[in-house]
Amino acid sequence: MAQAKETAALVLSVVVTGGIIGGAGWWFLQRANHSPNGGSVAPLSSNNQVTRFSRGEQILTDDVNPNKQSAVDAIKSGDTTTAINALEASLRQFPNDPEALIYLQNLKAEQQGNTHAIAVAIPAGPAMNIAKEILRGVAQAQKAVNENGGINGVPLKVILVNDDDDPAVVAQVAQTLVSNYPDVLGVVGHYSSDSSLAAARVYQAGGLTMISPTSTSVELSAAGDYIFRTVPSDRFAGSALAQYQLNRLQVQRTAVFYNNQSAYSQSIKNVFTTDLFGQGGAVVGEFDLSASGFNAQSAVQEAIGAGAEVLMLAPSSAVIDQMIAVAVANQNRLPMIAGDDAYSADVLRKGGSNVNGMVVVIPWHILGSPGQEFPQTAQRLWGGEVNWRTAMAYDATRALVTAIGSSPNRSGVKEALAQGNFVAPGSAGEVRFLPSGDRNQAVQLVEIQAGTRTGFGYDFVPVGN
Repeated sequence: MAQAKETAALVLSVVVTGGIIGGAGWWFLQRANHSPNGGSVAPLSSNNQVTRFSRGEQILTDDVNPNKQSAVDAIKSGDTTTAINALEASLRQFPNDPEALIYLQNLKAEQQGNTHAIAVAIPAGPAMNIAKEILRGVAQAQKAVNENGGINGVPLKVILVNDDDDPAVVAQVAQTLVSNYPDVLGVVGHYSSDSSLAAARVYQAGGLTMISPTSTSVELSAAGDYIFRTVPSDRFAGSALAQYQLNRLQVQRTAVFYNNQSAYSQSIKNVFTTDLFGQGGAVVGEFDLSASGFNAQSAVQEAIGAGAEVLMLAPSSAVIDQMIAVAVANQNRLPMIAGDDAYSADVLRKGGSNVNGMVVVIPWHILGSPGQEFPQTAQRLWGGEVNWRTAMAYDATRALVTAIGSSPNRSGVKEALAQGNFVAPGSAGEVRFLPSGDRNQAVQLVEIQAGTRTGFGYDFVPVGN
């Protein structure tokens, strides 16, 4: 995606996402959605484990270079010294590669003998940039922990797992972690709400803690006492949008656009409409962006004809183009509010002036906590800014590390996280959980405004700034 870069810092912020200047920005890509698969779950075969699991034996991302490949080959042959030297050379050339940094940290940890292990699940197949956004948060946390003495003197090792964000694969990956990786004390993941719901059933039954940094569906709140998340639930996001409409926009009548095939999309829609109805508002129409033959022009006209005063957009990444078409068809006639999947490069690039003024709810924004240590360290480490997915993955890792420090076994990790006084250091202050396992943290509203920060002509800016 071509974009002008006015400052070196802005160039670097885009380089952070896979090193492709002109590609979709580091914080812009969004969750894929699939339907959960039912039926019994078996661990992955040994062949699939080889291709999906890695502590350094293979490259799971698309960040490939000769030094990194040499390191992987050396790890396979047991030549730790060569592997470390090659990874350090790779990171000097490509410092924004979180996979290489995790593998380097793993090797140094293993040299010390005993380690504590966690896994991180990434959607490396369908959403590579998002996978690396998540890995940057985990890598930054691992580096901070290990450089400060580890967990009570024991360094942290991270196992990477590619689940393709496919609920059928996710369930098998989860069962493999439960059954075949007894040293793994917790999991950072999974990505989409559908995938996390599929994994949660397995982890709950197997007694392994999962902390999702990105799944927001309300359904996850009831998934079990081994299931947590550092991203706030849709219960907070949907309510925040309803409050914004009623109190800031001061309008009552809404038309809702959503994806009927997405657990996330349905979740935020349901919370929003329930809150809106409860306070005297009204939904005058619901439109399924995933419906065969969906027509944005006619849908917007129908919404306006029914008396809509605002458009509420609850897309998933699978229907982001349909959502953009709605914004274009609207032609700025009605104000628009949206869920976090609208936090996307495509929305800025394709929507242009048609999305100006759209308000989007997200968990974290770099301008929302400029004085915190996390964004400043991230800037130095990755050579650019990071987004909310990186921040929430960092928080999930720090929460697991804190829990492991209290009790380094699977049941102990769960019990530590569930304590009412649990607290861990996070990207924007302390990480705390509600009894449901949900993150105890407010959401952030951002507005699309004309600007030069992203290079698309429009930026996401915290509401009120």
